[in-house]
Amino acid sequence: FCMLNDMAIAANYLLKNKLAERILIVDLDVHQGNGTAQIFQNNKNVFTFSMHGKNNYPFHKEISDLDIELPDGINDDEYLLLLQNNLLEVFIKHEPDFVFYLCGVDILSTDKFGKLNISLAACKIRDIFVFELCKNHHVPIACAMGGGYSPKISDIVNAHCNTFKAAVELFD
Repeated sequence: FCMLNDMAIAANYLLKNKLAERILIVDLDVHQGNGTAQIFQNNKNVFTFSMHGKNNYPFHKEISDLDIELPDGINDDEYLLLLQNNLLEVFIKHEPDFVFYLCGVDILSTDKFGKLNISLAACKIRDIFVFELCKNHHVPIACAMGGGYSPKISDIVNAHCNTFKAAVELFD
């Protein structure tokens, strides 16, 4: 669906201009970060982390540095535990000096394509966790809104607003 991979362009810019050495791309959209995985498959300076629906588009998955495939209907507790355990380990092992975060809200239980069972509250906890991890490790973060196909538009808007509120509260 994307004509340009903005995170890949920005990551390459940072690397080329020596503004970062170790970049972590955290893709938490319900769809695998296949474009990013393919673009950086041979680049040791960019670690791609994708936590996505196993049975969701794209049906042919690329290979990220770490892919966490989620079963349909996964609940809040399982989702957050997988995220916290895996992303913390990635941070410790790879010591990024810049993070790009795709914070898709198509993980919500109300999303018509997502197939996951994640609440609005857990989506906010997810964002807070990612932001706090970056803040605690003194790593700059850039986030981009992504995904959101709930029939009730207010679910999408509230989830995206929660992301911004969490960032403002932590980084203000």
